[in-house]
Amino acid sequence: MGRTRLYRNGTLEAEGFPVADVSEHIKEPSAVVWFDMCSPTEEDLLSISEELGLHRLAVEDALQSRQRPKLDVYESHMFLSVYSARFETGSGRLDVHHAAAFITGNALVTVRNSEDFSIEEVVKRWDEQPGLARHGVAFLVHGLLDYVVDSHFEAVEAMDEQVEDLEESVFGDRPVSREDQRRTFELRKSLVTLRRTVMPMREAVNTLIRRNGKIGDVEEMAPYFQDVYDQVLRATEWTDSLRDLVSNIRETHLTMQSNRMNLIMKRVTSWAAIIAVPTMITGFYGQNIPFPGFGHPMGFWISSVLIVVASVTLYRVFRARDWL
Repeated sequence: MGRTRLYRNGTLEAEGFPVADVSEHIKEPSAVVWFDMCSPTEEDLLSISEELGLHRLAVEDALQSRQRPKLDVYESHMFLSVYSARFETGSGRLDVHHAAAFITGNALVTVRNSEDFSIEEVVKRWDEQPGLARHGVAFLVHGLLDYVVDSHFEAVEAMDEQVEDLEESVFGDRPVSREDQRRTFELRKSLVTLRRTVMPMREAVNTLIRRNGKIGDVEEMAPYFQDVYDQVLRATEWTDSLRDLVSNIRETHLTMQSNRMNLIMKRVTSWAAIIAVPTMITGFYGQNIPFPGFGHPMGFWISSVLIVVASVTLYRVFRARDWL
């Protein structure tokens, strides 16, 4: 049903062994067991909860996909809830995938809702640092957190590139397109989602650092967990700054649109005023009553001169005031 690994005295001894053997291995003081479950049922979790002494509330939380990132500490184990993140550059959407972990003194059980949470990346991090395996479960938990926080960092880095593209389009010659508006909206929504994922990780990792004595060597693994905590802080600060920047870009878009509209209205109004003068003059001379120059060529020339002089005067006045 799931993947398994057995470490003994800091050395990987076996993997892929039957799940039924897990209960035997965890009884050995020198053994550390990892057991992964993907989309398990409640019965599947209850079957191992008796072996590991898992709290029922922790089992219920593992089955829920909308848990916030957290670390709950129980008498016999800890429960960790995390989310990996992946940013879709094309659509501007952020995909988050939940995983839970039961942490005991010599066992780590990971529970994933789907294959989208890449457990292969977690295993890769364990294999890259085999020398840390001697620290027991703390080594396994660090690899899990390292993958999760790295996914947050990759997502916020990809978002930062998108924000830079939006910044360049703000003061461009062309008006903001519907596509740019959609990207801005999707990016802001993704940043809000990422912030909800990253922010609680600070408390979870900080609690894990303080309770590190429950899962392994405090002195040796503390710097590694501290490094993960620093990465969480950086991702949080970066996410907050990008969210503020996207809000400013959106406000600037609206301001630029308003300014362009005001400029267009100003030009249209100015040209309407210029056109209104000839219309007034021709309307005056179109009266069906005698007027100065009526019936004489001089009347035509007087009206023409008035139209030209008034139009040129208005044009120069509007041009001087930057209305045209």
